Amino acid sequence: MQGDSHGIARLIFTWVVNSIALGVAAWLVGQVSFSSYLALAGAGLVFAVINTYVKPVLVLFGFPLILITLGIFLFLINMLMIWVTAWLVPGFAADGFWQIAKATVVVWFVNMLLSSFWPKRRPGGRVSVTWVE
Repeated sequence: MQGDSHGIARLIFTWVVNSIALGVAAWLVGQVSFSSYLALAGAGLVFAVINTYVKPVLVLFGFPLILITLGIFLFLINMLMIWVTAWLVPGFAADGFWQIAKATVVVWFVNMLLSSFWPKRRPGGRVSVTWVE
């Protein structure tokens, strides 16, 4: 039972972090926008779900290309995740290859910063929070 509540808390945390990251990307990058905070929250949820379930499959099948391109193809997969989110969520838009590329960098950076606030479990049941330095 405790694992279920931990999973739900992690999903909610990921949803919030992705929503903030997409909002920051919309604020900083032209041609990435949202019409309302509800649309932004929907985009954060969709982005979290496709990154959890779709992206690993694409990475698995695209591994040879990721290896050959020294990781550049992985960046293109991340761009695709933002484009698919914009395609699926009414009120969230991301247009243009270079704008989506910039948004991908912003979303990655914000996710990296905010994800560091998720508590890490240590052996023995203690919880520690790691900070990015």
